[in-house]
Amino acid sequence: MRHTYISEFIGTFSMVFCGTAAMAINEITGDITHVGVATTWGLIVMAMIYAFGDISGAHFNPAVTLAFAYAKKFEWKEVPKYISVQCLGAIAASSTVLFLFPKSEYLGGTIPVLDDPRAFVLELLLTYFLMLVIINVSTGSKEVGMMAGIAIGGVVLLEAMFAGPMTNASMNPARSLGPALLSGHWEHQWLYMVAPIIGAILAVLTCKLIKADNCCNSCN
Repeated sequence: MRHTYISEFIGTFSMVFCGTAAMAINEITGDITHVGVATTWGLIVMAMIYAFGDISGAHFNPAVTLAFAYAKKFEWKEVPKYISVQCLGAIAASSTVLFLFPKSEYLGGTIPVLDDPRAFVLELLLTYFLMLVIINVSTGSKEVGMMAGIAIGGVVLLEAMFAGPMTNASMNPARSLGPALLSGHWEHQWLYMVAPIIGAILAVLTCKLIKADNCCNSCN
C-alpha cells in the first residue's frame, strides 16, 4: 500500500504547487491573469488524475477521501493515512512556493472577499458540485475510464474560473492548509476546513438518492 501514499503525496504536492505558484506569480507580476490561474488548476488536476488515478484513486483532498469512505467506496482505516500524506504534500508544496517566491504575501492562499457565512455556503456548493462529478466517474480506489480526468479537471477549472475571485475556490482543506501555515494567514480558514467536507458528504447523500448502486458499493 505504500505506493498509494506516495502517489497521494506527489499528486497533492504537484497540484498545490502548480496552482498556488500560479497565484503567487500573478500576485507579484500580474502576468498570469485570473483565467490563467483557473486554467492552471484545472490542467494540473487533470494531469495528476491521469498520472495516479489507477494507483491511489487520485483523491488529493481530505474532503474527497472522507466522502468516499462515507460512500463505502474506500476503507475507513486508510482515511487517516491518506489525509496525513495529502496535508504533508500540501505543506511541502507551500514551503517550495515560499522558497521560490518570498515576495508573495499569501502564497496562493484562500482568503474570501465575501463575509464568512456567504463564503462558507459558496465553498460548500463548489465542493458539492465537484464531488457529484467525482463519485460518478470513479470507484474511490481507481478512476474509471479516460474521461475521468477531463471531467474532474474541467469542473475544477470551471469553478475556479467563476468563484475564484470570491473565495479562491479551494474545495480542499489540504490545499488551504499549506499556504495558511507557511504564510501565517489563518483568518477565515475554518470555513475552508469545514465547508468542503460537508459539501462532499452532501454530494454522496444526493448520489444515494439518485443511483444508490453506484454510491453504496463496497470499496475495491
